[in-house]
Amino acid sequence: MSAHGIRFSKWDDIPRETVTDGIGRRLFTGERMMLAQVYIDEGAIVPWHSHENEQLTWVLSGALRFELGTQGSDDVEEVVVRAGDVLYIPSNVPHMAEALEDTLDVDIFSPPRQDWLDGTDTYFKDR
Repeated sequence: MSAHGIRFSKWDDIPRETVTDGIGRRLFTGERMMLAQVYIDEGAIVPWHSHENEQLTWVLSGALRFELGTQGSDDVEEVVVRAGDVLYIPSNVPHMAEALEDTLDVDIFSPPRQDWLDGTDTYFKDR
């Protein structure tokens, strides 16, 4: 890190963490935001969860089907996000995602996802 707090890295130099059998990620964080490359195999599920963090999801390749809203209620919205599409998820909106194809996406969170940094993202393991 520089004297000004500036950091630089190549994605390939950041270790790829295995989250589940079908999901992996690489994380790069600042003080008030986080950038993540997320690799999701076709058919893999990101279970229902919510978080205080605002989220931007940019699909680089593949496709994700999101359900957003209160699980099991009439207010659930379905959105398919394909390569080149961007999705904004406000703070505390419950959501899940299913990979319709092998997918690479970039997620941006503000503030950083502390549960991802300290390994307390138990919604992946509670399935």
